[in-house]
Amino acid sequence: MSFSRTTRSMTNPQPGRPARRREAATARAGLLALTLIAALPIAGCSVFQAPPVQRGNKADPDLLAQLTPGVQTQTDVQALLGSPTATGTFDRNTWYYISSVTRMQPAGNPESEQQRVVVVHFDDNGTLRNIEQRGPDTMQDVAIVDRTTPVPGTDRTLLQALFGNIGRVGAGGMGSEQGPGTGPGR
Repeated sequence: MSFSRTTRSMTNPQPGRPARRREAATARAGLLALTLIAALPIAGCSVFQAPPVQRGNKADPDLLAQLTPGVQTQTDVQALLGSPTATGTFDRNTWYYISSVTRMQPAGNPESEQQRVVVVHFDDNGTLRNIEQRGPDTMQDVAIVDRTTPVPGTDRTLLQALFGNIGRVGAGGMGSEQGPGTGPGR
C-alpha cells in the first residue's frame, strides 16, 4: 500500500492541480478565440478594404481656374479638360464632366465616396459661357421602377400549362421519322 501512495505522490503530487491548469488554459484559448471572432468584422472594415477607384473624367479644380468665360472655345476646353463624359441630350452646347471615387465594400456593392459634376455651357458660337460645379448636395436620387412591360401571349393559364404539350411530342419510333422540322404543327 505504501508503494501505491509513493507512486501517486510522484506522478501527481497535488491532486486537482493539472485539471485546474487545463481548465485555465482552455478558458484562455476560448477567450482568445472569442476576441479574434469579435475583432474580425472590425478588421474587415479597414484592413481588407479595397483601394479607392477614380471613375469618370475628373475636371481638376486647378485646370478649371484657367478657364475664362467669353474667351475660350470648345476646342480650348477639350484640350485642357479632355473629352466630356456626356453632352446635353437636347443642347449640344452643354458638356458634363462627371466623376466619382468608388470603393468596393466587403460582401457588398461599390460605394461612391466623392461625386462631382462640372457643367460647362457654351453659346451658339462655341465660346465658353459659364461653368457650374455640382456635388452630392445638389444631386437628386432617381427611383428605379421595378415594373415590367407585359407582353401578350406569355401568360399561360393552369390548363394551358398542364395540357399545352399534348400532341407536340411525337411518339418515339412509332412510324414517323424524327428530325428537325418534322414535329407536329410544322
